[in-house]
Amino acid sequence: MKIEHIAIWTKDLEKMREFYLEFFDLRSNEKYHNPGKAFSSYFLAFNNGARIELMHKPDIAELIVKSDLKLGLTHFAISVGSKENVDLLTERIRQSGYKIIGEPRTTGDGYYESVISDPEGNAIEITV
Repeated sequence: MKIEHIAIWTKDLEKMREFYLEFFDLRSNEKYHNPGKAFSSYFLAFNNGARIELMHKPDIAELIVKSDLKLGLTHFAISVGSKENVDLLTERIRQSGYKIIGEPRTTGDGYYESVISDPEGNAIEITV
């Protein structure tokens, strides 16, 4: 088994797409748009086949606020292959003006990682 994709609701679909394409070596499909449901999305694919789906509805922020959802995805991790790549990508993201939540470090359970925030506040671990 494997995770096929994760999905993220987003306020600014194009800005989020640009962010993930710029920093994570992904390929994007053409935008899907369903005018009847006012829904748009992109699938962004890694070379290994795993994907991130970015989804947008104009009223999504309001729908989320009205929902009873309290728990959910806290972060996801993207492996970049080495400590050096973790450091380099973290610094590149910092220099581009994005928030670094956790500096590169070896965690208590032995992972080397940093934690960054995408443009809409989703936490991403960058790991070896």
